[in-house]
Amino acid sequence: MYEFELHKILHAELLRRADLRRLADEARRSRRFARRSGRQEPGRTVSSGGVRDRFTPAA
Repeated sequence: MYEFELHKILHAELLRRADLRRLADEARRSRRFARRSGRQEPGRTVSSGGVRDRFTPAA
């Protein structure tokens, strides 16, 4: 009986981990898709400051 209870606990833990992994993968995919679809928007604003504004020139 003890082994069966341990098996049930382990099984439930593995299912919980798989659900969390699936949720994380889905969030990662949706963020990636949002970034890709945002790149193709024609009316997207571009920041005026570039790399040259952030760094001082070398001596």
